[in-house]
Amino acid sequence: MNSDVKEDFLDCILRLEDTHIRQGFDEGYEAGLVSGREDARHLGLKLGFETGELLGFYKGCSSLWDSSALRLDLSPQLHKHLNDFRALLDKFPLLDPEDESKDELKDDLRVKFNIICASLGISKKQLVWSEEMLRREMLGCCKVYISEARNKTALEAIERAAKPFPPAAIVNKFEDLAYGRVGYTLVSTLAHGGSSSPLKNAVFAMVKTALDTINLDLHRGSHPRLGVVDHICFHPLSHTSIEQVSAVANALAMDIGSILRVPTYLYGAAQEEQCTLDSIRRKLGYFKANREGHEWAGGLELDVLPVKPDAGPHEVSKAKGVVAIGACGWVSNYNVPVMSTDLKAVRRMARKTSERGGGLASVQTMALVHGERVIEVACNLLNPSEVGGDEVQGLIERLGSEEGLPVGKGYYTDYTADQIAQRYKDLLIHS
Repeated sequence: MNSDVKEDFLDCILRLEDTHIRQGFDEGYEAGLVSGREDARHLGLKLGFETGELLGFYKGCSSLWDSSALRLDLSPQLHKHLNDFRALLDKFPLLDPEDESKDELKDDLRVKFNIICASLGISKKQLVWSEEMLRREMLGCCKVYISEARNKTALEAIERAAKPFPPAAIVNKFEDLAYGRVGYTLVSTLAHGGSSSPLKNAVFAMVKTALDTINLDLHRGSHPRLGVVDHICFHPLSHTSIEQVSAVANALAMDIGSILRVPTYLYGAAQEEQCTLDSIRRKLGYFKANREGHEWAGGLELDVLPVKPDAGPHEVSKAKGVVAIGACGWVSNYNVPVMSTDLKAVRRMARKTSERGGGLASVQTMALVHGERVIEVACNLLNPSEVGGDEVQGLIERLGSEEGLPVGKGYYTDYTADQIAQRYKDLLIHS
């Protein structure tokens, strides 16, 4: 092979090698871009989640610290720290991840958070524990309605009965002397998949104490009732399922029926056929006053129940009555006072307000005498996120105008589901 041929052969090999190098580089570059984008995406998601979780925690604390009850006792200097903390949160560029100020703002928030915790005497460990607990655990709510409002000794005993079952806690109490009725709202964490819980145990203890200390045969009020413990309703909070609270409701009903020997009816998601509460009440004569047309006095005038209970005996004690227990979505109670003694006219207004009478969807109503020269349109709002107090208030005011009756400003007897969850969170942090 002469020298010219050798040179051409070597040039060909070198060009081929260059071609393969360029091809390998191009393929490696493309693969690197794909891999880099995927790694960057995962890293971005991880960092974004961590930032969002941190800011969510800070905002939760800020919301708690901004509550009016807490702020009353704070020094002017601490007020300034809280306002600065909230301003930093509002300033954070949450929707602009490339904003270079975010790291500096995170450092400022951390410093301010530490100052506030130290000033309040709250350890960060305590706050983190409470947040983690609420995040991981399911929350259930139970409303317990007792047919008593004047016997303070009995009510105090009922409230004490719930205390030995933490983390279950009473987060609201609404007393109505005219109705002779008290409503308690309890909240607790729920075990995943279990029907036994502190919430069930606390409510059972309250029911037992109520039955031991209150005699329905001596009761009198302008609100209908079926028993000493008239009504118990379970509601899911946060991410809890209706099935979870239904399991607790069923377990409680079986205990009340078998242990306390009180006829117990299930309704809503807790009952196989999902019958409604008002259908049970109608069958048992709940809505028929037995004194002067507008009051309920004494025990149930039934020896044998016309409807078979889901738990407990078929015979009813006048001193105890029966219990209705259910599970459903959040229900709000909104009562509107009408300044009148004309019960028939207010009953017309109540009926026209209810879904049953062609009024507002998911609204149930009763017209109940409430003290001197006042009759209330008492409303159950079965879907308060869709039809709330404002819609009810407006309609009743229009109906009152048609009847020539003055209508006062209505009121809720409890908080919203979110407010109840927040109150429970506040109790955990300060307990």
